[in-house]
Amino acid sequence: MQAVESDYFLAKDMAAQDEYVVQILHDVGLVTQDDILKARELTKLGGVGLLAALLKGGKISDVDVSKALAGQFGMDFIQLAEYRVPDEVIAMVPKSVARRYKVVPVYKHDNTLTVAVSDPMDVDTVDSLRYILKINVEPVVATLPEIEASLSRYYGTTDDTVENMLQDITEGEIDLGAQGKTAAATKIDDVTETEADAPIIKLVQLVIMQAYRDRASDIHIEPLEKRLRVRYRIDGVLHEVDSPPKRLQPSIISRLKIMSNMSIAEKRVPQDGRIQVPVMGRTLDLRVSALPTNHGESIVMRILDKSSLLLGLGDLGFFSDQQELISKIITSADGIFLVTGPTGSGKTTTLYGCLNTINKPDRKIITVEDPVEYQLPGINQVQVNADINLTFAAALRSILRQAPNIIMIGEIRDLETANIAVQSALTGHLVFSTLHTNDAPSAVTRLIDIGVKPFLVASATRAIMAQRLIRRICPKCKEPYKPTDYEMKTLNIDPAELEKTTIFKGRGCTDCSRTGYRGRTGIYEIFFVDEEMRRLIYERVPSNVLRTQARELGMRTLREDGVRKIMAGVSTPEEVISITSSDEN
Repeated sequence: MQAVESDYFLAKDMAAQDEYVVQILHDVGLVTQDDILKARELTKLGGVGLLAALLKGGKISDVDVSKALAGQFGMDFIQLAEYRVPDEVIAMVPKSVARRYKVVPVYKHDNTLTVAVSDPMDVDTVDSLRYILKINVEPVVATLPEIEASLSRYYGTTDDTVENMLQDITEGEIDLGAQGKTAAATKIDDVTETEADAPIIKLVQLVIMQAYRDRASDIHIEPLEKRLRVRYRIDGVLHEVDSPPKRLQPSIISRLKIMSNMSIAEKRVPQDGRIQVPVMGRTLDLRVSALPTNHGESIVMRILDKSSLLLGLGDLGFFSDQQELISKIITSADGIFLVTGPTGSGKTTTLYGCLNTINKPDRKIITVEDPVEYQLPGINQVQVNADINLTFAAALRSILRQAPNIIMIGEIRDLETANIAVQSALTGHLVFSTLHTNDAPSAVTRLIDIGVKPFLVASATRAIMAQRLIRRICPKCKEPYKPTDYEMKTLNIDPAELEKTTIFKGRGCTDCSRTGYRGRTGIYEIFFVDEEMRRLIYERVPSNVLRTQARELGMRTLREDGVRKIMAGVSTPEEVISITSSDEN
């Protein structure tokens, strides 16, 4: 009971501190009341505090918070990356003390040692340092990520890293040869974690934790013939990381299958599961897929980020004119709004963002998804289950009797689902869904190919939007860049435009792992169906004719929207060309 009470009061204190810091940020104008209200909605989803919600939403940065707190308490703010601390100053604070209190010594003057702290409200830390070091300590403020990076730089990495864990295993300090195989085998009949499994449990936890630290969206664990490969997908690009030895493959795969409630006795068929794991003070939700391959089961874990649920249209990368058009579409009384693009292009995030925008108490919203990735507050969500014949079509037939105003269908896959979606749109419902096509006008052809009558497609469809995700330039190493003649020609950029604006590129730094990019945003192609378009769809003209007509009426292609992002300093010519290689000039 005492432990429960202490946890309660600790959480209460942290929440109160968050409120205090957020109030400071509001007072200095870094966040608005609307930003705070949105962040509070995110905290209701669980696993994240108010300040973390604001940071995750991109409204503020660690630097903003640290500068505001430093100003509030009359302290200096420094950026540790700009300092080279002498060895004799580092030696004044033992490694154990620096790591325990998360402080970095910066410089010494007379009998005063200046140290960087992340929390200027933590006066106990400064008092403790004065007592331990027997010297006057003067605090300055730095961001926690910079302090952690400096601790690794000056004191070496911590023991709790994947690299060190693997080194211990490789050097034989953790022997899991026959013992690990025995432990994994006994789990088939008795799912209990024995002492032999402890290193594997820790290793798997560290792999997931490191993926979260590196902002990965997916973790890929792939058995090859002679090795086990681990890769993280960061900003849409796969990066190979330190991988465990091949002999640990059975134990690692078994551990992950146990965590995701899969059968470890079944290795011949694909399986799906979910994992909820505590990481760095929050609960991480992972969707897990196991696929049998020639050399063992391949595991892919998708990290589900709940912060994307509360993104507004501006956060998704829409310009103001696009926001106005999308707002008009998603507030229609009826009709179909389709989002198209390949897997991983952000279609679900966009639809969730649209639903979040129109989710009001006077509207009933029902979704049919496969799978339900996120729990949306205030929305009725239905999970498709083929085992009991609960298909998209079967679910749609039932939910129409629930009298919804708005319906979201995870994907239109067959004629029956398409027909029900069309009929729903024609009988007063607003329908959101996705299709897999390369561009927006091709979705019309796709629906007709499925078997929907052209006049129904023309009558029911309000708009179709194609989208892709492009990497954003890292703000820490952003610098002016002159595009090559090939880039200018390929993107159809007028040289005269360069005199009015500056194009940027990331140089590459530690913050972006030397890639020059950090984070992603969307580029969009919005195909609005007006009377002229309805006539052409009814006449069943080819998609290229629809595309030509739409461009004459003002539709921007994916590449043209990408060029706008380049001119706005968001991304680079290289990235836009790579992502829109199939787009016509």
